Amino acid sequence: MKASSNNRILMLLENQAYPQDVRVRREANALTAAGYTVSVICPAKPGQPSREVIKGVRIYRYPEPSGSNGFLGYVWEYAYSTSASFAISMIVLFCGGFDVIHAHNPPDTFVFIAAFYKIFGKRFVFDHHDLSPEMYEARMLGGGNRVVYHALVLLEKLTCFFANHVIATNESYKKIEIERGGVPEERITVVRNGIELDRARNTEPERALVEKGKIIIGYVGVMGFQDGVDYLLRALHHLIHDLRRTDFYCVLVGTGDAWPKLRDLAQQLGLDPYVWFTGFVPSEKMRSCMCAADICVAPEPSNPFTDRSTMVKMVHYMSISKPIVAFDLPEHRFTAADAAIYVKPNEELSFAKAIAELMDDPRRREALGALGRRRFEAELAWEYSVPKLLEAYQGILPRPKKTVRNVTEEPEIELTPRPNPTLSTPRKPQDWNPAGPRKLSLRSSSPACCPKASRYSECKFRGK
Repeated sequence: MKASSNNRILMLLENQAYPQDVRVRREANALTAAGYTVSVICPAKPGQPSREVIKGVRIYRYPEPSGSNGFLGYVWEYAYSTSASFAISMIVLFCGGFDVIHAHNPPDTFVFIAAFYKIFGKRFVFDHHDLSPEMYEARMLGGGNRVVYHALVLLEKLTCFFANHVIATNESYKKIEIERGGVPEERITVVRNGIELDRARNTEPERALVEKGKIIIGYVGVMGFQDGVDYLLRALHHLIHDLRRTDFYCVLVGTGDAWPKLRDLAQQLGLDPYVWFTGFVPSEKMRSCMCAADICVAPEPSNPFTDRSTMVKMVHYMSISKPIVAFDLPEHRFTAADAAIYVKPNEELSFAKAIAELMDDPRRREALGALGRRRFEAELAWEYSVPKLLEAYQGILPRPKKTVRNVTEEPEIELTPRPNPTLSTPRKPQDWNPAGPRKLSLRSSSPACCPKASRYSECKFRGK
């Protein structure tokens, strides 16, 4: 389709590359299929070209900043990425033009680019992936530095103020945007993360796991300091030492900035014979590992961030008919409804007991899995989110004159996002005390950090 004025979208992405960021890829593909012209500016992964067209989406990449460490390192990273994105946006403006800046947070510093272009009549869409202030609190021991927290709130408010339209990932985020950001409800559209129906399929279970002859517990997702994998490991310790269960094996698929410390924690807890940290694996390997699981887990603890965030791993588990054990968080319960066993938040022994109950009840496992699959097919598949995205854009831009071909995408799940930036090195876990199951904290004690994870967060099928 020939590009026409008033239907050109420029997406800004910093937290991940394209097409590795699955939410951004799905949105870009849906908009392209609907007749919009979509360009994306993002950092480059090793080996990726600076310019590329993928399924009709024009990609402009800048060199990925080196790994940041400490306050000044992350100030530099955000300043560099925002400046590089602005410079490339000028190239896009003069080469093909754009009518809308569609910014995917984090960071919220893209508001400065959007504010500049609004002077020239461009519109601004804020795609709210993560609650940056709450993410910061969740990652920091004691809630972190209040000056940094309030600076993040200010950036979020500024972004909401300049946005012509806000896209939220769930109703909890929408409430924040109304109450804290002052955005009128009619200027917010909820576009939930999801998985395509034709991509949600079982595959051959991982043979190495099947041959264990044990109950397989599965976790998939990004392993950041806020994702609760340490809670899972301590629950497994309870499963062994308090409930006397050794007839299980846990596979943890993915990686993240907490991954090295989580492996150390597993070793300190004596879990090496019972857990397998796969690290990054291709999509097919990930699916085969999860298809081998008898029980899947969502161990995110309760805090101001996780209480409001949707974890895409839950949708993935449901799409392949897996029963779930999760802490009883508002968005967990909304997502899984009756397809999960919910445990009082942050109680690791109770989490272990819930796993043990499912281990002994194969009929209940099957029933929960079937409920989850039905809910996925009826409400949570990506196909239900696309019309909402397109409806939002019909209010932002004129409807394109014609629709181009359907865009299909290769199933790809990115489990290796760039590390969540903390403006200082995250604290090391406390030494394990063999005399008792003392909690080992994996959160950072630094007074200043900046959150950066997508918890479409989370595993980027996520990934918040």
